[in-house]
Amino acid sequence: MCLKPAIVGTRLLCAGVVASATLLFPAHGGLSTTAYYAAWMQDHLPAGQVDFSALTQIIHFAVVPNRDGTLDSEINLVTQGHSTDLVAGARAAGTKVLISIGGGESAAGFRGACSSANLSNFISNIVTFTRSRGYDGVDLDWEPLAAEDAAQYTDLVNGLRSALDAYSPRPLLTAAVASQAELLAGLQHQFDQISLMNYDLSGPWEGWVTWFNSPLFDGGYRFLSTGALVPSTEGMVGNFIAAGVSPQKMAIGIDFYGRVWSGGTGTTSGGVSLPRQRWTTAPSMAYTPYHVIMADYYQPQRHAWDEPAQAAYLSIDHAGAANDKFISYDDPATCRAKVQYAMRRGLGGVMIFELGGGYRPDQPEGLRDPLLQAVKKAVSETSRITDIPTKP
Repeated sequence: MCLKPAIVGTRLLCAGVVASATLLFPAHGGLSTTAYYAAWMQDHLPAGQVDFSALTQIIHFAVVPNRDGTLDSEINLVTQGHSTDLVAGARAAGTKVLISIGGGESAAGFRGACSSANLSNFISNIVTFTRSRGYDGVDLDWEPLAAEDAAQYTDLVNGLRSALDAYSPRPLLTAAVASQAELLAGLQHQFDQISLMNYDLSGPWEGWVTWFNSPLFDGGYRFLSTGALVPSTEGMVGNFIAAGVSPQKMAIGIDFYGRVWSGGTGTTSGGVSLPRQRWTTAPSMAYTPYHVIMADYYQPQRHAWDEPAQAAYLSIDHAGAANDKFISYDDPATCRAKVQYAMRRGLGGVMIFELGGGYRPDQPEGLRDPLLQAVKKAVSETSRITDIPTKP
């Protein structure tokens, strides 16, 4: 659900859009639990295997906007059959189902579709698709959402919210973002929930160090080159609150995909194998599903927990540098920490991207979706806890 990484100063900008509700779904201990379900992963994780009882809403990902205002449902395999299976399974469990519009590098399509000549037809096509497939609402995922998109984005959000309001029950409108906090603050009344894409927060870029994909905290660590704090969930949440977004409007992301850093030279261990390492030759980094990390890289002795950042990782230090690896990923402990943080911070909920990445079909029944079950358990337990620390 993320755009190609881009950096402004030392901050990664990763825009997109998900959302849910101002606590419209209190059944899960007061926290909304939203999950993306990628259509192309439906052979890996059939709709019939999803534990809908763990979710307040699920977002089918994704239909892509064309520049003329039409919709491409084929590129990501959002077929009629897939929609039918997902909607039927979710509805039986009382879980809302939304359709996501957009995805990585969709900005050009949105800009054309939101032109004065095409906007009305674009909104009509979104509403028609949503209604005809039986979805309960729309998730906008404009990527990358830039400052110059503010006027068109505002027109789209206002127009789509008005069009959806013509129907009863009232369809949901959601959004997920990692930047443009001031823009979202001004539009938050139109959204049921704004989910923060607090992942893709690091990479092997010039001036950087090995850092976590989605840490809760920065741990006080600063870039030597600029003195700026490394990015974190808390930093992003603070930025959006400072801009005026209500905490109860927000959900924070839990990523079912990790990042595998490999090789590099000049670190304290030769290649990259630990957080906060600087390098002479840059390592590579791969976007890797949790189920692949567990199958190909996980060994108990490699696992570690970084207390200041509240983040899990695997450390692989072989002889030489080429095969060294630092693997940052969200594990069950991370899921619990993020749920507790959301509750303590007074946020609306948590958002998962994406269910298929965490599904392990080769495991025994009952052990195939450990991350989703960790989220489900944490939400249930956290609703009864009152003394959760904001920081470790």
